[in-house]
Amino acid sequence: IATWQPDTCAVEIVFVNVNPQSTLLLGQARGAVICAAVSNKLPVAEYTALQIKQAVAGHGKAAKEQVQEMVKRLLGLPVAPTADAADALACAITHAHGSRLGVHSTAGYRVKSGRLV
Repeated sequence: IATWQPDTCAVEIVFVNVNPQSTLLLGQARGAVICAAVSNKLPVAEYTALQIKQAVAGHGKAAKEQVQEMVKRLLGLPVAPTADAADALACAITHAHGSRLGVHSTAGYRVKSGRLV
């Protein structure tokens, strides 16, 4: 955050995975990101996987490969990003489009008395 100085944070809402260990790790990483953002007074917006796929690929059931290809095309990249990088970039693209339209979903997290609420 100190290096890149973003003005907002967009994250994907956690889904319940078949593997509980993966779901737990994803939740921990997501919590760390939200905590860091809120601690630095950044607004946090949250989007479902369906919203992200709809915004980037045109339909909510898009395959990972479709999302990767659309991210490549939308950003003019020479090659498609890895699946994880494409997911992160797609979330950012969704937020950028939504915030221009005034329809982004702001989670409303804040720090009160030193606690994340």
